[in-house]
Amino acid sequence: MCPDPLTPYGNRPMVTPIVNAVNYEYASFEVLRQITDGEMNGYTYHRDDNPTVRKVEELLAEMENAEDCIVCTSGMAACTLVYLTYLSAGDHLILFHDIYGAHYKVSLILERMGIDITWLDADDSAGIQAHIRPETKMILLETPSNPLCKVVDIAGIRKAAGREDILLCVDNTFATPYHTRPLELGADLVIHSATKGLGGHNDLMAGAIAASKEHYNNLWFTRQAIGTTLDAYSASLLERGLKTFELRAEKMASNAMTIAQHLEGHPRISRLFYPGLPSHPGHEIAARQMHRGFGGMMSFDVGHDQEDAKKFICSLKRIYHAVSLGSTESLICIPHLTTMLYLPEERRSVFGVRPNTVRLSVGIEPPDVLTRDIRQALANL
Repeated sequence: MCPDPLTPYGNRPMVTPIVNAVNYEYASFEVLRQITDGEMNGYTYHRDDNPTVRKVEELLAEMENAEDCIVCTSGMAACTLVYLTYLSAGDHLILFHDIYGAHYKVSLILERMGIDITWLDADDSAGIQAHIRPETKMILLETPSNPLCKVVDIAGIRKAAGREDILLCVDNTFATPYHTRPLELGADLVIHSATKGLGGHNDLMAGAIAASKEHYNNLWFTRQAIGTTLDAYSASLLERGLKTFELRAEKMASNAMTIAQHLEGHPRISRLFYPGLPSHPGHEIAARQMHRGFGGMMSFDVGHDQEDAKKFICSLKRIYHAVSLGSTESLICIPHLTTMLYLPEERRSVFGVRPNTVRLSVGIEPPDVLTRDIRQALANL
């Protein structure tokens, strides 16, 4: 038996070594056979597997209470891995308008491959059963949704799907495993843009899919075939981010609740979406399926038009005008101009997002610093 490649020093290093090797010398033909036949853990080529990446996969699987996890190069790569692994020509896919805008681009590719897609509003998720067909193969959703933080009842969707052969895939990027564990609510696959809250520092790009060992094997086949294995350095950064993940998630949720309560009823805010507020339409469901808070994401409408939203953002001094989310810094953007730029103009407002809607990802700064910054920026309108 070869020594553990991560502990060749007699004592276990506190940081998983970054193994940049593309290939590995075989100790013997028998060792090669044992590795390729799955009789022993080992590595042959980076596109197949990497010890640094594998360590992060094990950590993420534990966080989602999954049998295993597969990590790849980005959140959208993870979503695409799922589509390519499980969908074929003639299959029916149900998506929600309320998901990250890049799915629209991927949907165009899927339609060229002969996959039929139904788009629903997350507000109508309770009626999803009416859209289930014999050829329905997959339902993919986000909760809370991007960017309006609508809440979808995961267990309710699982029950409404009615058939075990319909894969329920939940993007858990907004909630993170700190607040929600979709597998425990009936999901088959849990997807993350690990670029966001899991990494948390705006310095890496990665995607993850947590699931059963059987799903891991299926997804591994696709990842190995198309070559989207994460690089070892990014995996090391992700592992570092996971060490402080729970502390950051707790602080972000606490800060977000403080800000949401501060904004509620403000005369220059016409709509506010944060699942932790009792006034949120999905609060009851969120309270049932989210734990230890309601996450660090919210959205709200500023003033009367997009110019008001732009003026508000330009007046902020501590909150950064940038895309992405889940980082230590608070980030704000106008979805119509950023995350929804992938969508045709007529689709940007169909599910409730307005030109003056802003999306706020709350960071770990002192809450009084953030509320003071928001207050002074609103006063400039």
